[in-house]
Amino acid sequence: MKIALAQLNYRIGDFERNTSKMYEAITEARSNGADLVIFSELAVCGYPPDDLLDYDWFVEKCEQSMEAVAECCQGIAAVAGGVLRNRDTGRGLFNVACFMQNGRIQKVVKKTLLPTYDVFAESRYFEPSDTVEVIEFKGYKLGIAICEDIWDLYNDFRYEKSPVQALKEAGAQLIIHPSASPFHVGKIGQRDKVFAGNAERFGLPIIYVNQVGAHADLIFDGDSQVINSKGETVKQLPLFAEAIEYVTLGNTDFLSLPVHFAEPDEPASIHEALVYGIRDYFHKMGFKKAILGASGGIDSAVVQCLASSALGPENVTAFLMPSQYSSEGSVNDAKKLSENLGNRYKMLPITEMFDAGTETLKNLFAETQFGIAEENMQARIRGLLLMSYSNKFGDILLNTSNKSEMSVGYSTLYGDMCGSLSPIGDVYKSKVYTLARFINRQEEIIPGNILTKAPSAELRPGQKDSDSLPDYPVLDEILRFYIDERKGRDEIITHGYDPNTVDKILKLVNNSEYKRFQAPPILRVSGKAFGRGRNMPLVAWYG
Repeated sequence: MKIALAQLNYRIGDFERNTSKMYEAITEARSNGADLVIFSELAVCGYPPDDLLDYDWFVEKCEQSMEAVAECCQGIAAVAGGVLRNRDTGRGLFNVACFMQNGRIQKVVKKTLLPTYDVFAESRYFEPSDTVEVIEFKGYKLGIAICEDIWDLYNDFRYEKSPVQALKEAGAQLIIHPSASPFHVGKIGQRDKVFAGNAERFGLPIIYVNQVGAHADLIFDGDSQVINSKGETVKQLPLFAEAIEYVTLGNTDFLSLPVHFAEPDEPASIHEALVYGIRDYFHKMGFKKAILGASGGIDSAVVQCLASSALGPENVTAFLMPSQYSSEGSVNDAKKLSENLGNRYKMLPITEMFDAGTETLKNLFAETQFGIAEENMQARIRGLLLMSYSNKFGDILLNTSNKSEMSVGYSTLYGDMCGSLSPIGDVYKSKVYTLARFINRQEEIIPGNILTKAPSAELRPGQKDSDSLPDYPVLDEILRFYIDERKGRDEIITHGYDPNTVDKILKLVNNSEYKRFQAPPILRVSGKAFGRGRNMPLVAWYG
């Protein structure tokens, strides 16, 4: 049996576009002699649809689209993900994979394990299935396990049920695994262990089909695979790209020889994911051009490079907005970066606006010292100028805050936190430098001075980040323990960190939750990013 893996990029709620792409894939697969084509989880509506599932019209269009895709299945069968109403008790919907043949939906398989952790909230919408069914096709018995259904042992917890075990007991000879599995660093290796573990555990081959594309914060990398019953990968589709590829199933297993896919190292993976995330976000939103505030610092430099790679340098404009506290070197570094990349840049000094603001406020601020209010005023003036330009010409502002700053609140609401998308809000400062060195791996694009000078917001004379924060290697490790690994104060201290430093950092993180609540969408590249995957109370006592 010849099987096509259709790794496609869907747009959530764009039923016409999604079904058209699926029609084309079915037609292509049929012309290439395939017997079966497999699509990803919730393919007809896109994943994750979130609260669109609360609308009857959305569910109705989803059901109609599944019927329309089925009509195209003449001379070929398909497995496609969608939504089905639950006519019984429980949640109102099922997450399903439909087996389509002869122009009709022949079988409907419902998802059993519903992830409700990190970025997933499927129990909010779907009712879990309590049964499995094997589908007979071309002399084979096919078992369909939708996404989480194959992860019963591979989380921080263990599910009571094993859908694949039930499919094995029902006689399945092949596990078809439609999925919507978002990217983060280390996810590819994690998947490999899950697939190999299941194949070896049950002695069954597996076909995994994932989607690609970015949906604001979530980036889907594809990485669709075919795994034989020994747990060896015999086919692997590309990362961050649409593809349709084929595999042949013999009597009991795949005929292809094992392949060895070298996972990109961490800087390359993060760089590729972020560039792809920016590009697909702009494409799906209908945006063409980006702007950003270029300070001459490492964060804005890396975002400018990522945006130029994603959108083309001609579509990125840097705004240099020096104040009386900005160093000449930083301004020159920002100019040089734009020249290296081929970006336009515009000079908008803010000294006069800042002086006008302080003059307006002088009576209210009388008998006070220059401080955080005056520093933040500069950031907000810059945000005002950038957003005004965006409103006037439609260019989209990119936020340049990193994860370290987002964590401890070292950023200004309605100032440098402005933006429609945050490309590096899930990248700690230390790794921003690593990304910069990766960008410069073949030639100096980011001026060397940007990588070597002490980080500074340049909002007061002689200011350095280290005046307010521990050195970034220390800060980032404490943040990683607390945020990514969810370790508490006492456990972090056992790793050798000063208790007072830990207390200070944790207090900054906890007290800055209200800022992150108002942050732009952050491209997720770690296992615990700010946004939908980390829901903390705004009003709470952390101790």
